[in-house]
Amino acid sequence: MGKVKEVMPVKLFCGFIYKEEEVVKEAIKKLKEKWGEIDLEAGPFPFDFTDYYEEEMGKDLKKRFVSFEKLLSPDESYEWKLFTNSVEEIFSEGGKRKVNIDPGYIDMAKVVLFSTKNFYHRIYLGKGIFAEVTLYYTKGKYEFLPWTYPDYKTKEYTEFFVKLREVYSLQIEKLRRDKNAR
Repeated sequence: MGKVKEVMPVKLFCGFIYKEEEVVKEAIKKLKEKWGEIDLEAGPFPFDFTDYYEEEMGKDLKKRFVSFEKLLSPDESYEWKLFTNSVEEIFSEGGKRKVNIDPGYIDMAKVVLFSTKNFYHRIYLGKGIFAEVTLYYTKGKYEFLPWTYPDYKTKEYTEFFVKLREVYSLQIEKLRRDKNAR
């Protein structure tokens, strides 16, 4: 019988698809109220990989990432997506979002995204939220899976996740040192 091991905390990040800078800045303020300070940002990048959001949000969309300094337990991570959905509603007009917020997390092995949509590669977490491994880290770099979104395969995004993994690694090392010092 395998022994249950302690699960290390993970690093929360959010990706934003949007048109207006002011809207994304206000949305980030709401997230900071919940999760604290931001320690890494990337973007804006042009978001022209799909026209999926065009009818709702318009053309010339951008993507930005932020990560939060505080590490979190992944135990109830589905709640992160529920919260970002509530923030999206705040910035909606006539049933159309002005910002799409996709939370996810990173650990040493992978990048995980959350979704309200089920698919064969997604695992149900609870309250209508699913998770998928989007990128995995091996041999010093991120690799893709058959379902990895095209934008997550870009150099700009993978560079962000490499930097984020470096920040996370330092945080985990410090956590372990502090725990051993007790």
